[in-house]
Amino acid sequence: MLKNHGLRATTGYLRSKLGQVTGAQKPRLLVDLADAAAVDWTQLPDRILDPITVVDRPSHIAWIMSPPGKESGGHQNLFRFIKFAEEAGHRCDVYLYHAGEVAVDLQVVRDMLSASEAYPHIEGDIRVWDRATGVADGTDAIFATGWETAYPAFLDTSRARRFYFVQDYEPLFYPLGSEALLAENTYRFGFHGITAGGWLKRKLHDDFGMSTDSFDFSVDRSLYRFENTERRNEIFFYARPVTPRRAFEFGLVALEDFARERPDVTINLAGWDVSNWEIPFEYNNLSSLQLSELNAVYNRCAAGLVLSLSNMSLLPLELLSSGVVPVVNDGPNNRMVSDNPYIEYVPASPIAIARKLVEVVDRPDAPEHARVIAESVAGTSWADSGKAFVAAFERVMRG
Repeated sequence: MLKNHGLRATTGYLRSKLGQVTGAQKPRLLVDLADAAAVDWTQLPDRILDPITVVDRPSHIAWIMSPPGKESGGHQNLFRFIKFAEEAGHRCDVYLYHAGEVAVDLQVVRDMLSASEAYPHIEGDIRVWDRATGVADGTDAIFATGWETAYPAFLDTSRARRFYFVQDYEPLFYPLGSEALLAENTYRFGFHGITAGGWLKRKLHDDFGMSTDSFDFSVDRSLYRFENTERRNEIFFYARPVTPRRAFEFGLVALEDFARERPDVTINLAGWDVSNWEIPFEYNNLSSLQLSELNAVYNRCAAGLVLSLSNMSLLPLELLSSGVVPVVNDGPNNRMVSDNPYIEYVPASPIAIARKLVEVVDRPDAPEHARVIAESVAGTSWADSGKAFVAAFERVMRG
């Protein structure tokens, strides 16, 4: 499972399966407890306050991340932006940070990256993080990429300029407690945040005083294309029971209402193997699909239910590109990421969501509407997002 889904998803899944454990327990978090204990963000050191500037040459960047998995969407997007930085002339090295007792197998990671169609090839080195060694000599910038990696990024002794590649508001990943607190504290480390979408940019700036930039979400239209011009009688649900912010159980309640109204419509669940769940309606369990398999599924569907309780998922724009109407729970965390007029933002009421799904499926002009919504994202490009990211990075590096 670790190989497929990555350390962070696996950790969350295992915790959800643990019952009461007897005997003395050692705290186990994504961050090394010694690293957490060593950070004092109330008195920022000179290496944070007075970092390196780079004006007239490419930068050498260290990216600290948890070990990636085959189906880890956050890591896949992260590698996309590392590739953008490399294409702009910057050197990028990856450091894998892991607080557990099992060593990271670099060869397994490299083999997975090479075999996966979801990860672009990068030119830089991939190595395991060693706090005693730190980043390589000559490193100009360090990117934290998840809350646990902000701790080693803070503690590194170099004067490399600190950045934070923020794809979600991670304190929301946990119940109120130690992990939520440790995650929230990382926004006070004095790093410059470059965020996925405008909601995170504003939240981190307004709530924590971070300096922030953002890039827009986009879609890879070589993967997601409008191909089915006929009426569609299926829907899609992004089903991730191991990811609480995707509101899996809430989605099932809405879909049960929908299934009662339209039992003739096929409901596809994808994102995780849900064969061991009791689900009160007929459905197709598509489990985890390769990127190249998704477009065919999307093109069978009239609507796609994507619930996001923190930062919006990438899926709504991908669905649009395939002619699928995204049905998304309403809120600034979603609307501030995309204001596309063809995303159906619905109050978080199961009945209201079910009603909207019925409306989308029964729409008289559904085939023509599918074509129109696919065209609405034809002008978006990840390359534009990459340019915005690189421009923000280079501006901050100039000091």
